[in-house]
Amino acid sequence: MTIEEIKKELQTKKYTFLRENEHLGDNIMLLTLGGSHAYGMETADSDLDVRGIAFNTKEEILLGKDFEQVVNVPTDTSIYSFNKMIQLLTNNNPNTIEILGCKPEHYLYVSELGKELLENRKMFLSQICVHTFGGYAGSQLRRMENKAARLVSQSEHEAYILKSIQNAQYDFRNRYYPQDENDVKLYVDTAVQEGYDTEIFMDVNLKHYPLRDWTGMWNEMKAIVSSYNKTGMRNEKAISHNKLGKHMAHLLRLYMMCIDILEKEEIVTYRSEEHDLLMSIRNGEYLDANRQPKVEFYELLNEYEKRFEYAKENTSLPKTPNYKEIDAFKAYVNEKIVRGELN
Repeated sequence: MTIEEIKKELQTKKYTFLRENEHLGDNIMLLTLGGSHAYGMETADSDLDVRGIAFNTKEEILLGKDFEQVVNVPTDTSIYSFNKMIQLLTNNNPNTIEILGCKPEHYLYVSELGKELLENRKMFLSQICVHTFGGYAGSQLRRMENKAARLVSQSEHEAYILKSIQNAQYDFRNRYYPQDENDVKLYVDTAVQEGYDTEIFMDVNLKHYPLRDWTGMWNEMKAIVSSYNKTGMRNEKAISHNKLGKHMAHLLRLYMMCIDILEKEEIVTYRSEEHDLLMSIRNGEYLDANRQPKVEFYELLNEYEKRFEYAKENTSLPKTPNYKEIDAFKAYVNEKIVRGELN
């Protein structure tokens, strides 16, 4: 669909909620494309996703209330309240910060205050993105590996689980009490469980370690193992519909976006420079005859992981967002609403 066709689509009956919902209508701050259309990765079968922001009402502001979000499932539309969006942007949430970096023509409606928000988007950028994007990329990687593991032998399946846990452990360093590299060692060896060729073993050497941090890590590792054991029919369906290639492409896209934020201090949602590469991955060109990720894909992933690490270590971004400027902008917008000065 062209942008003009999309704008006409928003005027149809199924999008009536944009005009009639009590939180939307004249309260909409901006509307833009989301999902594959926003990234430049759409196919003929891609759904139309709409994302946006709506102002809080005078009563909500004065009474400390917040509708937070309006979601219309049939049209894949999510509109966040202004106050909720400010919180998510301050936290460098990957699913929402991309709203500030869309192509100009992908903004379906932008109010005057919406333009000011876009012009001041850099105030939200900080090194927090390392953890938010890194964590989201790790989650995407585990989903990809989980689906890929369905078509391999038991031993290879076990290796996938171990790799997935090791990817999660990378992020443990940012969220749990520190430990030495060899304090928790995981490895694959000959199985002792009946029916297994190999299985994952662990050597643990922790002393005076916070129990709550250990249970947190243990629960995450347990969840990964459990997820591999219960995906059956769902993953077979995902593989048959080429969802694996889609997960692979979005994993690299996350690294690309975060590297731009760290190196250029820019939010680039539409990946025009990498479009051909991402689409070739999405279309399955990096899957082998058994529908497993090729070595070339992991080489690409390794390259972007290295670039991410370098960007993280050398970024000039502040450790935290510009809270003072963010608070001032939030107060400025909400004061205009309370005074009735939006129009």
